[in-house]
Amino acid sequence: MNGVMMLNGAEPREVLQTLIEKETPAIMSYLSKGKWHVVKVLPDCLGDSSFEVEVSPRIKPHPMNIHIDQLVGMSIKYGYGKFIFESRVIGLEPSSEPAGGGRIILTVPENIGMVQRRSYFRVEVPAMLDVNVLLWHNRRLNNRTLAVPERCWRGKLVDISAGGVQVALEAAQQPDFRKGQFIRLQFTPMPNEASLTFGTQVRSILPTADDKYVCFGLQTVGLEASAEGRLILQRLCNIAERYHQINQSSARQQDFQRTTI
Repeated sequence: MNGVMMLNGAEPREVLQTLIEKETPAIMSYLSKGKWHVVKVLPDCLGDSSFEVEVSPRIKPHPMNIHIDQLVGMSIKYGYGKFIFESRVIGLEPSSEPAGGGRIILTVPENIGMVQRRSYFRVEVPAMLDVNVLLWHNRRLNNRTLAVPERCWRGKLVDISAGGVQVALEAAQQPDFRKGQFIRLQFTPMPNEASLTFGTQVRSILPTADDKYVCFGLQTVGLEASAEGRLILQRLCNIAERYHQINQSSARQQDFQRTTI
């Protein structure tokens, strides 16, 4: 089954040591003024209870607004999956490189999650399901804001993965979402299940060939930075796996029907 496998005990230190030795870059997510931000970092200098990351230089540098005791999320592609975990900022230092973006000292996590790479492959919503989605603006994006406001847009779920979803909205609704904007969404993946609500960032906006719909590619951001977010990520993995199994079952049934006609 796809999902988030947790590594505990000495394993997190072993994972960090391997990543440092192989100079594997990571993506760090952090919340600032109600919005999620991401920055590329390079793990370094593993100590007894802490490790450091070097912030990669950016083309358009801007203040990161990270403070001591702040929680951050880490996402690291490695092998056939992705390591995810949360950590706490315990120190800030200038960069060891003249053009660097600074160094951040973080606590060694108690556990590290491993998400299989296949969980990030897009899976189409089975044809037998009609999954409605509500989308709305949220000025303060965080996983504890669950209320659906009066002003929201309704669409259909097209596909899903651990990394995000694609939603189709009727063009006549004239949704005013923009690329890079943070929005929230809510949908019920299967009948009689609890709904799922989380924050995303708009990554793509494409009209359909007939111009009747607009498809929004929405990427999850910051789910690895909290236990609650990782539970949402776990559900996304499970939903994608279930949809995949339904699609496979339907394809086998259609093949059987063709061969028996």
